[in-house]
Amino acid sequence: MCDTTGSAIATVIIENERVRVTEWRFKQRGDNTGWHRHAHDYVVVPQFDGVLDITLEGGEQIRAELTSGVPYFRELGVRHEVVSGNDFECAFVEIELLEPPRN
Repeated sequence: MCDTTGSAIATVIIENERVRVTEWRFKQRGDNTGWHRHAHDYVVVPQFDGVLDITLEGGEQIRAELTSGVPYFRELGVRHEVVSGNDFECAFVEIELLEPPRN
């Protein structure tokens, strides 16, 4: 999934024909996922209260304020990079839906 290697630690917890569940751990402010594009719809479940700074292809910047345990859904999409804006270790769980949506 990642085009370049970032400093955040990605640990695949579950991977089968239906889903891929990955924990992304950011040890310190500035740790990042590396640039990537999701090939599947996905759900993110933050494990912390804090912020992530997201840069989209083309330079648009988004500051996402997250609440522990409150998930959000995204469709496959644009190339982006996620950077921790926190002064503490933090993580989120990403659940990629590998099966196409049912019609």
